Amino acid sequence: MEPGALMWVGSPCGLHGPYIFYKAFRFHLDGRGRILSLGDFFLVRCLPGEPVCVAELQLLWEERASKQLLSSSKLYFLPEDTPLGRTVHHGEDEVIAVSEKVIVRLEDLVKWTVWDPQAWRRGRKARNLNTSKVHRDQVGNNTRDTPNLLRPRESTLCSGLNFKDVLREKAELGKNR
Repeated sequence: MEPGALMWVGSPCGLHGPYIFYKAFRFHLDGRGRILSLGDFFLVRCLPGEPVCVAELQLLWEERASKQLLSSSKLYFLPEDTPLGRTVHHGEDEVIAVSEKVIVRLEDLVKWTVWDPQAWRRGRKARNLNTSKVHRDQVGNNTRDTPNLLRPRESTLCSGLNFKDVLREKAELGKNR
């Protein structure tokens, strides 16, 4: 895959009119291959100089006639990065969800993506997960005895969509780092 290319990961998961829906896509950022899939949370900065916020990837689709690749994400901002600012009523680790989803071309979403975890200095620090362990737990082994912290994709896996192909590719990508 060439550095500027965007590719769907896994098989299509739905059709509706002129749209084909997908579960994940692969891209290059900072010289490394990366994969984002439905339900993933990641950091974005919509414009230079704007605050970093958290995005939740909710839909991925391709418009058949124009071959345009699109995404829909929900954005979450720190209270101090909103017009009303932080007040005494906000929790220490609270984020505010934007009421409208943001629909952008995949190429623009990739440009917005901030992959540096140091860009978000608030809240509790998340543990890094071993992608290959998550892959084994989610795809091959019984997850009943696995602690919830090691099952980040459970809600997506229970959505009725088969994410095994996406998890396999994420695990392979993790091995090649």
